[in-house]
Amino acid sequence: MSAAPISAQTVKDLRERTGAGMMDCKKALSETGGNLDAAVAFLREKGLAGATRKAGRVTAEGLVDCVATPDGTAAAILELNCETDFVAKTEPFKALLASVGAAILAQPASAEGSAEDVATLKLASGQTVSESLQQAISSIGENLALRRFTRLRASGSGIGSYVHAGGKIGVLVCVSGATSADAELLKALAMQVAAAFPRYVRRDEVDPAEIAREREIFRGQAANTGKPAQVIDKIVDGKIEKFYRDVCLMEQEYVRDPQLTIDKLIAQSSKESGRKLTVERFVRYQLGEGIEKRSENLAEAVAAIAKGS
Repeated sequence: MSAAPISAQTVKDLRERTGAGMMDCKKALSETGGNLDAAVAFLREKGLAGATRKAGRVTAEGLVDCVATPDGTAAAILELNCETDFVAKTEPFKALLASVGAAILAQPASAEGSAEDVATLKLASGQTVSESLQQAISSIGENLALRRFTRLRASGSGIGSYVHAGGKIGVLVCVSGATSADAELLKALAMQVAAAFPRYVRRDEVDPAEIAREREIFRGQAANTGKPAQVIDKIVDGKIEKFYRDVCLMEQEYVRDPQLTIDKLIAQSSKESGRKLTVERFVRYQLGEGIEKRSENLAEAVAAIAKGS
């Protein structure tokens, strides 16, 4: 005799009592023969009760981390977010970040994405990324989110990594022709990207439409000087060149030696190593960039209301 079907109302009741996801509730009820109290206990044991209630909270704190293979031919960067800086400094949060990073790095191909793209990826614990996040949300008591990751694997290339300010900024740099002998150069390039914030490797990557907009802005600024048109053209050209030097990694001054540009540094390193080195790409994550922070603290909200703000 087959078990009685579980009603939608029972699933709804379990969701309201626990805050767990619909599929988790259905599974819990199936495992417990439709017994609501037993299903609540089942979800609590699995660390799933209460997780969904936290899902709407802003996660703008957390850590950025980089992990790499010993030979430097593969690396991954990821950002794991939480609600408060306090939680980001705890060992359970750091352990979760490390386990997810190791699982992402172990995959065979270059890729990028977010939690949805690795939700079913198994960690060393045997849990999936999704299950591990849900359990951590319940045990830590804050909303958590794997915001993004990038994994680089490159045959014939070396990948440098660097994490700055205790996990606030992370960088990967891929250089073709590089080997383990170039580890110092790779780290220096990653530190350059962290410090100087380039947006492109070379100027031919910059969208012509962006250059056109910059020219328009610079021309408007120069026009206010009242100088002749031919002088204005030269001023605009000069500002465009400076723009390239600011946003293109290869044209930036090397932060450790301003007498060198990165282009010259690479040329110098290629000559010394006897191998042609070429910067292929970089990835730079800054914690919380693009996330609008808002207070979820009830005391702060009450105080703001009392002040009439």
